[in-house]
Amino acid sequence: MYALTIYVPKEPWNKNKLIGQKLPLKLQQIWSIRIRLELSNKTRDLALFNLAIDSKLRGCDLVALRVRDVCHGNIIQSRAIVVQKKTQQPVQFEITENTRKSISELIATQNLSPNDYLFKSRAKPSDHISTRQYGRIVDNWVDSIGLDKTQYGTHTMRRTKPSLIYKKTKNLRACQLLLGHRKLESTVRYLGIEVDDALEVSESIDA
Repeated sequence: MYALTIYVPKEPWNKNKLIGQKLPLKLQQIWSIRIRLELSNKTRDLALFNLAIDSKLRGCDLVALRVRDVCHGNIIQSRAIVVQKKTQQPVQFEITENTRKSISELIATQNLSPNDYLFKSRAKPSDHISTRQYGRIVDNWVDSIGLDKTQYGTHTMRRTKPSLIYKKTKNLRACQLLLGHRKLESTVRYLGIEVDDALEVSESIDA
């Protein structure tokens, strides 16, 4: 007698999941999350959120930032330069006043030294939070204001400010520089600009 092998089909990994580009946050949504973090006194999360929006860095570069990358002595810089892990190319970003304030509070609260990671792991204080943990934190942010977590992610944070800049200025070259892309075509695809522009035109026509 031979044992019968019963085939049980595996559930697709992407079942009930939205695959593709993650949506950027709108200005109102940014402030909704920011205010919730401020009211909850979540110092680390507030600094992480603000710097994620300002820096436009990939998750792997954001979580690996050290105090010395954004701070000279006791002064938080208004601009910083980071070499991207993926491309090994430097990218410059601004640090706005709100972000500088939240970073300063984080450094003071956690008594961080220049060589410390900005966003230290609570499980391993000598290490930074992982990109996976960062993803879970982003999920919590968007969930807190009633957004669908499947449509947002860590790239939401990277895309948000360039998307707002493009909508206001239509300056693709500026977005390319801010994202650290080598090719303009990469920026077009990353921001989904052609699709967004087409939808705006379509929405303006009452047929």
